[in-house]
Amino acid sequence: MGPLTVDGLLGPGGAIQAALERYEHRPEQLALAREVERVLDGRGYLIAEAGTGTGKTLAYLVPAALSGRRVVISTATKNLQEQIFFKDIPLLRDRVGLELEAAYLKGRSNYLCIHRFEAFDREPKFARQEDASAWPLLRAWAMRTETGDRAELDLPDAFSAWPQLSTTPETCLGPKCPLYEPCFVTRARRRAEQASLVVVNHHLFFADLAIRSAAAGADRAGILPRYEAVVFDEAHGLEDAATEHFGVKVSSFRLDDLVGDALRAVPAADARRELLSAAAIRVKSASEALFSEAPRALGLFASESAVRLTARALQPLRPKVEPLLEALSALASASASDEDPQALAISRRSAEIAAELDFITLGESADHVYWGEARGRGVFLRAAPIDVARELQSRLYAAVDTVVFTSATLGTQTGFGYFAHRMGLQAEDGPQVEPLREISVESPFDFRRQAALYAPSHLPETSAPGFVEAVAEEILALSRVTGGRAFALFTSLRNMEAAYRLAAGRLAVPALLQGERPKTALLEAFRARPSVLFAAHSFWEGVDVPGEALSLVVIDKLPFASPGDPLVAARIEQLRARGVDPFGGYQLPEAVIALRQGFGRLIRTRDDRGIVAVLDRRLVTRAYGQAFLRSLPRVRRFGELGAVEAWWRGER
Repeated sequence: MGPLTVDGLLGPGGAIQAALERYEHRPEQLALAREVERVLDGRGYLIAEAGTGTGKTLAYLVPAALSGRRVVISTATKNLQEQIFFKDIPLLRDRVGLELEAAYLKGRSNYLCIHRFEAFDREPKFARQEDASAWPLLRAWAMRTETGDRAELDLPDAFSAWPQLSTTPETCLGPKCPLYEPCFVTRARRRAEQASLVVVNHHLFFADLAIRSAAAGADRAGILPRYEAVVFDEAHGLEDAATEHFGVKVSSFRLDDLVGDALRAVPAADARRELLSAAAIRVKSASEALFSEAPRALGLFASESAVRLTARALQPLRPKVEPLLEALSALASASASDEDPQALAISRRSAEIAAELDFITLGESADHVYWGEARGRGVFLRAAPIDVARELQSRLYAAVDTVVFTSATLGTQTGFGYFAHRMGLQAEDGPQVEPLREISVESPFDFRRQAALYAPSHLPETSAPGFVEAVAEEILALSRVTGGRAFALFTSLRNMEAAYRLAAGRLAVPALLQGERPKTALLEAFRARPSVLFAAHSFWEGVDVPGEALSLVVIDKLPFASPGDPLVAARIEQLRARGVDPFGGYQLPEAVIALRQGFGRLIRTRDDRGIVAVLDRRLVTRAYGQAFLRSLPRVRRFGELGAVEAWWRGER
């Protein structure tokens, strides 16, 4: 076995190759690992694109483990987080002999809160009979679990009592909780403080960063220990995660939770109960008045809709907002006079919600976009920074001198400039952080042999009548070629559902539809037998189906973000105001990266073979289609169904 160095572990004949029977040395992986090592040793910022099959996880884990620094590994999904912690790290530690301590952290809501569990256990109440039936199993688990992680328990996703048994960053009592020391989150954090590698997901990372870097949250503890470097895997999704957590959101659900917790904060026999209850009921009344009026005032007529808001559009709500602000202030005062930690938490939450609601409904910051959303029975009022670049510079880069960004899809046909600019790493006139390094390593797969692109030009324009019908016919024809085994990926739920209705009954194989079952159940059914899965959004990325189970990926449209989305519209306006063409400077590169993600679902191993079909004629009829084509792997391209079928059958 070679020495415990990057080359000694990942190089030809190295320790990892010796430990794994089927492991193949990959020069691309070693080149990436050396670059990550250079940045971790010398400090700096690295943009690293690694094609599918490179083995990028080990390429950053090995130098991170050898660096002697505490490194946070942040991923886009819990699935990848689990793979790193439960598969890749044990490989390095147990099979290769690399000494390292690692910890695995999730957001607070994933852990049982002992304090809230004990309160609930005294008088359990359930919204549904199924939840009551699951309680004995959950209660027995709560008595024996070492981690408190909900994932240990086979609990239904829809178990409605879980929010009463766990906490969020907002509802956690922190160090003032009487059960802080035995708390599962406290124990998880203590384990992380002893670890050199801490594995998290993007949402936890940015939730923690937002708490730490906000003045209002200076006295609230985050979950993550202090760290010296960060590796962001699947970094193409960072802007969305940062935007979500650097913004603010006030909803009818959030007010309902506050009121419920306030009413439970002191026992019925306590002399303070009457005053606190009166203040909480006042908040409830004012909240109901606001959120019953908001849909009409803001134009939220559908149960799933979003409307961008201006300061002027928000003004009609202020007469309903002011009474709620006053009620929240009264609740904050009523609960602040006591040293009881639960009451003090109610006071803090009331003040925070009031400040955020006031900020949103004034709508005065030119750097933020404001919008309202209707989601099921809930109404949400939101504000978020239009551009997270400055937020990242002040909150992250000012505090951490080493950050690695890696993904299979960070670049466009012109390089990494777009990603670097959006992440605040680079300005128009040069780098914003120093030193900034870049590396791109190709996939070891032979895409020319393994994959074909079907890009027809005969279908209707995407906005024309009959487009969805034509897409359904193409899905039927293509699935006959491959025997199903297909993902049909859509840019909108409406087109997904319409195509499913048109094609499902005519397919020779089962048809699966996103939303009918949990994602994991759909993927299990898809792998079990040849099928066609109609999906959108979450299936474009982070889904791994190697082998012949997935032989066809059909994409209905080029994935341009809707200009009607409030955040997209605000970014377009901001770029125009800066004199930047929003199409070339934002909309096109975003769509290019999204298409690369969709394309990447197909070829996952050296033995995979299949077809990607893009049914949007703009790919071959518009000049900007070349930007998409140049960003994709070099594959055989066909415009006729007969030609791609002949390729599939090995005839050309």
